[in-house]
Amino acid sequence: MDFAGVKLGIVDKETGELTEVEVFVAILGASQLTYVEAVSSQQKEDLIAACENALHYIGGVPAAIVPDNRRAAPLKAAVIKSNKYEPTLNEAFADFADHYGTTILPTRAYRPRDKALPGRRAVEGAVKIVYSRIYAPLRKQVYNSLTELNAAILIALEAHNNQLLRGRNYSRRLQFEEIERSALAPLPILHYEFKKQLHATVMKNGHVCLSVDKHYYSVPYRFIGKKVKLLYSNSVVEAYYHYERIALHKRLKSPYNYSTDKEHLASTHRFVTDWTPDRFLEWASSIHEDVRLYILKILDRKQHPEQAYRSCIGILSFAKKAGEQRLISACQRALSYGIYNYKTIQTILEKNMDQYEDSLFADELPMPKHDNIRGEDYYQ
Repeated sequence: MDFAGVKLGIVDKETGELTEVEVFVAILGASQLTYVEAVSSQQKEDLIAACENALHYIGGVPAAIVPDNRRAAPLKAAVIKSNKYEPTLNEAFADFADHYGTTILPTRAYRPRDKALPGRRAVEGAVKIVYSRIYAPLRKQVYNSLTELNAAILIALEAHNNQLLRGRNYSRRLQFEEIERSALAPLPILHYEFKKQLHATVMKNGHVCLSVDKHYYSVPYRFIGKKVKLLYSNSVVEAYYHYERIALHKRLKSPYNYSTDKEHLASTHRFVTDWTPDRFLEWASSIHEDVRLYILKILDRKQHPEQAYRSCIGILSFAKKAGEQRLISACQRALSYGIYNYKTIQTILEKNMDQYEDSLFADELPMPKHDNIRGEDYYQ
């Protein structure tokens, strides 16, 4: 597969502006059955979509997909870095190949004298034929969209694939049906989900944040402090470090929550995975409904689950230290003032404020009205 050197164009109906578009060309090695499609660019989104359409056009999956690997101009959406022995593949394109159960087999990196390499020669020959068989008929008409242009390309393409080969009594299509279709692997049931990407730094707790969802995913703790690449689709999130996949998670769109693989975490972080909001709420309910309500407020207002869990553990532990009834009273009093944190409960219990009458306490509340206010002791 490759992109043709000569572009086609579509014309805006309203402005008359001409927009050039790329032309993707793929050919099967034995039958020479050809696929052609116009796309907006050579970026990986368009390349992957065109490759997928090519596989569905031929109705199966070949053992390998062969993109260009020239040192001077490798197909960047497929091959990030050209190399004679082990070229570096684009992660998204490699993931696409993995979904379809095929292999990316870039052509050998070469210099101009290598032009006779058969794999490259096949697609280069196909491109030359496309200019005469596909481009020529298209020049008779103006197209206003990619959809219109590709509909016209398909008509010319079918004529090309069904035309008898020179000096033969069979066409590319007939040869494909006879010798090549049976060699293809079946198409998977589901189409490929293209993955978007972003970069993130692994936090000290061994997680990275997928900022579009504000959700946190674990990676092996040895990557703490490293910058990793996240590839994500509608259903999965993958983390890569130096082109190696280090984590795979189901994508969840719940903000400020964690998706954690315990195997990723150092022992000092594993306690976090043993706790869930439901577990804290169940524990609080076993004490009193007002304690449950206070814990719910803590969970709702904290941005990071780990931060909320520590507060919950501290508050609920007062049931043993001070007694359940005192904790209930402290939560009721804190709820009445709309102040939700561990230090509030601690202060109420240490100063025996849970035992005050409301009328006595109302004028002597020695607490800030907001967490961000430092209080008078800070300035002494």
